[in-house]
Amino acid sequence: MLQRGSRSNSFGAMRMLCWWGFGFVGLMFVKLVQGFEDSNVTNMLYYNNNRPLMVGLTLIYGAAAKGAVCLDGSLPGYHFHRGYGAGSNSWLIQLEGGGWCGNIRNCIYSKKTRHGSSAFMEKQIPFVGILSNKAEENPDFYNWNRIKIRYCDGASFTGDSQNERAGLYFRGQRIWLAAMEDLMSKGMRYAKQALLSGCSAGGLATILHCDEFREMFPRTTRVKCLSDAGLFLDAVDVSGHRSLRNFFGSVVALQGAQRNLPRTCTSRLNPILCFFPQHSIASVKAPLFLLNAAYDTWQIQASLAPPSADYHWNWYDCRKNYARCSGPQMQYLQGFRNQMLRVVRRFSRSRKNGLFINSCFAHCQSERQDTWFARDSPHIGNRGIAQSVGNWYFDRVQVQAIGCPYPCDKTCHNLVFN
Repeated sequence: MLQRGSRSNSFGAMRMLCWWGFGFVGLMFVKLVQGFEDSNVTNMLYYNNNRPLMVGLTLIYGAAAKGAVCLDGSLPGYHFHRGYGAGSNSWLIQLEGGGWCGNIRNCIYSKKTRHGSSAFMEKQIPFVGILSNKAEENPDFYNWNRIKIRYCDGASFTGDSQNERAGLYFRGQRIWLAAMEDLMSKGMRYAKQALLSGCSAGGLATILHCDEFREMFPRTTRVKCLSDAGLFLDAVDVSGHRSLRNFFGSVVALQGAQRNLPRTCTSRLNPILCFFPQHSIASVKAPLFLLNAAYDTWQIQASLAPPSADYHWNWYDCRKNYARCSGPQMQYLQGFRNQMLRVVRRFSRSRKNGLFINSCFAHCQSERQDTWFARDSPHIGNRGIAQSVGNWYFDRVQVQAIGCPYPCDKTCHNLVFN
């Protein structure tokens, strides 16, 4: 359970079960099942002290006829809260995160969870952070039509294949299209403003589908995209290998995602590399905002220093608690931050794009109230995350915010794992 104090959050001992008895793919899957990036968990403290808006699950009943089904063949769904007043013709779509599944065994397990079947999805979820309906919590988007599309395909809404023998349906691309069609029929086609957002695997999906989303609307509609914690890097891990590239390769191959990745990338690179945003962000035509922690905790634990690469468990303490990292380990993490800054260099040259890269040990900051918009939420300079995103979306101020390296940022809400 989360505990407040010194701006750190603890996920509890159960989070560490993933380190035992699993290889890297198993780790990825356990993160998927336990909801590492699940805002329903990370907002526990907020729920204890406030009463957030609870929004019910809507299944897309026309999806099955299009083959747009979850891993287990069940109907996909979303949570929808109508906008009002000045926001009645504005639409915010948030794509849920939840890891990936890259082999048959893990996908079979996943289809028995909320990330693989609507039968296990919560019937209601709280809308907080960027989905909040309160002006004091979400000043720019509180009265918009706000939708959270549930994630149940395991490939960031890109797969389009199946495995009949295992009873698995990899239909992420079809789910994306079915959800968009359903929402268009409910009024989104008349949108004057639209924002596609997502966190983690949903943040990656936001980047991959950004231009598709833009093309669904007239040119007169203001359409932009916000990726939160979706900037996954093709980084070398502590053993000198590329654990995440190997894993993403298995996801792309198993789920047939290659045909649905941006052609501006696949026309010149291996599709596996195109699953990494670093190779496609500069060619996204629609305005795109990247919100990311420079020391993304998911990437530290599952990509940079996963147990499968940490042969002698030298990183065990560091990956749980940044304060326990040695000097050489922090130097290695500073190198990861430098790689991230190099990746966004070309992207940031376009004035239409936005950046907020703070030097925090965090993951997914738009879905949590304490990091999105609160009295002590993270800042770069004198602006927090919600204000920066709003300024960029409404063209009030150009936003290219990059925080100074650790440990100078004192506004972080760093994650600590017990």
